[in-house]
Amino acid sequence: MSELVVVGFKDPEEADRVLLRLSKLKREYLIDIEDAVVVVRDETGKVHLKQGINLVTAGATSGFISGSLWGTFVGLLFLNPLAGFVLGSTVGIGAGALSGSLTDYGINDDFIKSLAETIPNNSSALFILVRKAQPEKVLAELSGVQGKVLRTSLSPDQEKRLQEALSGSAP
Repeated sequence: MSELVVVGFKDPEEADRVLLRLSKLKREYLIDIEDAVVVVRDETGKVHLKQGINLVTAGATSGFISGSLWGTFVGLLFLNPLAGFVLGSTVGIGAGALSGSLTDYGINDDFIKSLAETIPNNSSALFILVRKAQPEKVLAELSGVQGKVLRTSLSPDQEKRLQEALSGSAP
């Protein structure tokens, strides 16, 4: 089961920096992130969302692959595989991009927007949905980041350990 963690930061760029650190841990197989969203609230109070996964691009890519395969197959039936490949790829890219733009993956966008309205101006927040992690190594990497846990589905003990690591007071 995935765990949701939302951490707020006073600095508008800090959420991006923490996500980069977590991406490094992901490449080392110490954390498995299902979804990540950085929220920045500028000086004027406008909320900006940066999705960790671009669903339009992912949909277009998978649409290209499946469309080109099916197009080539249908083209073979009509003795023109090149035309089938081109037409199938084009239709696949369009359909994949459309389905990607209409898909809500991971963390609910309405939840993100409602919680983002509560963070102060000129600050940021990081929303992450974690499948699994090596807690000790992740907490060591986040030690002293100076963030505040805003919302989480972790157990109270795990949440306390995370907050202690973020504040730099972990034993």
